[in-house]
Amino acid sequence: MRGSRVGPVRPGARRPMLLPAAVGLLATGAYTVLSALQWRSFAAPSWDLGIFTQLARQYAALEAPIVTIKGDGFNLLGDHFHPLLVLLAPIFAIFPHAFTLLVVQNALFGLAAAALTYGAMRLLGPVTGTLFGLAFAFSWGLQGAVEAQFHEIAFAVPLLALSLTAFLLRKWVACLLWAMPLVFVKEDLGLTVAALGIVLAVRSRHPFGVWLAVWGIGWFALASLVILPLLNPNGAWAYSSSIDLPAIVSDPAALLQPQKGVTLLLLLVVGGVIAVRSPLALVLLPTLAWRFLSDNSGYWGPTWQYSAVLMPIVFAAALDGIVLVRISRRGWLRGFGRRAASVSIVAGLVLATTLPLFKLTNVSANFSTDRAASAQAALSVVPDGARVESDIGLMNYLVERTDVYWLGNQNPLPDYLVIDLAAGGLPGEWSSAQVVAEALHRGVVFTTIYSAGGYEVARAH
Repeated sequence: MRGSRVGPVRPGARRPMLLPAAVGLLATGAYTVLSALQWRSFAAPSWDLGIFTQLARQYAALEAPIVTIKGDGFNLLGDHFHPLLVLLAPIFAIFPHAFTLLVVQNALFGLAAAALTYGAMRLLGPVTGTLFGLAFAFSWGLQGAVEAQFHEIAFAVPLLALSLTAFLLRKWVACLLWAMPLVFVKEDLGLTVAALGIVLAVRSRHPFGVWLAVWGIGWFALASLVILPLLNPNGAWAYSSSIDLPAIVSDPAALLQPQKGVTLLLLLVVGGVIAVRSPLALVLLPTLAWRFLSDNSGYWGPTWQYSAVLMPIVFAAALDGIVLVRISRRGWLRGFGRRAASVSIVAGLVLATTLPLFKLTNVSANFSTDRAASAQAALSVVPDGARVESDIGLMNYLVERTDVYWLGNQNPLPDYLVIDLAAGGLPGEWSSAQVVAEALHRGVVFTTIYSAGGYEVARAH
């Protein structure tokens, strides 16, 4: 099979999996410590962990992913196309807890770190390759995703890392096979797969890449135009309306937002700048396009989980760029290529103090348990199997044993109303469980049966 212009793998870089496995285990362990402290302190950044816990609970019961947090009878496959999450079913059946999903995500990120570290060692040698792998393992995109708790992209990160590592080592069939399941993680990843297919076709000079591109575009079209509208209660792909192309064309300056610039700058820095030398950098474009073209400012910056899928791409592109410049006729470019990995490594060290894992240096200040006893007491008065309407405060802790609805939707009458006045995301005027009950279920009598530490629980009569 014909390969590319990339030179052969360095014989001295051939090492067993001990160091890559160590990097993966270190990442998994560090992230699980962060998740455990976050969980213990009852931090709830969003409702997403609750949503995916309901999905896993349904799959474990061999039922459709009806997620009542999103709405009564809401099929989550009508929100995003992520059938690969059915893999959570056997794990959740054995460990039926919301925290299980956090551990699964951390382990998947650890697997990605091990894969990319292995590729880096083969190309850069054991020492530099291991340090490069650590820079990826603790990169800002992955740390942001861990802090934001579980999302479907947990499966995309290792699939991308495994596929791109195979690409770097010129294992074209493996690259193809690891990339194919990405279309079942989230609908927009079909375009990422298509972009990778085009790069694979050019690099390998084999029709594998063309087939992969067709596979990606085909599933993106099928998911966004047929499956999602069919399963969504509104009969449309829920996120298509956030991109207003006529408005963008009429006012292109609106695309220039500081948050977008920060995201691009961070990508450039962790990619050691040399990532732009690799055609793999083109695989970043589909994700950056839907994020930057959206009118949702939450997508633009480097926070939350949205940049996690970019991390294996930009680090793989950096590795590929380093290999490519080894044969450059420009001496300065070859010299920079020898130092580019160090840029990524140093960037990781410099950014470390601004990222979530740095909070572990002061656990008592960053993971307060002052409200934990009150939270536990509030949870204890809600019986298993009850129908509960809740804000995000205790949602993630209720969802594994009760039927939870988010109070921002039109819901059936709950047995219990659980609110977090301090951090549940309630409107300011909703100052008590009684006020919330009157606003949502006028005429129904609710009795407050618990109130302490900012948590309130009311029972319907």
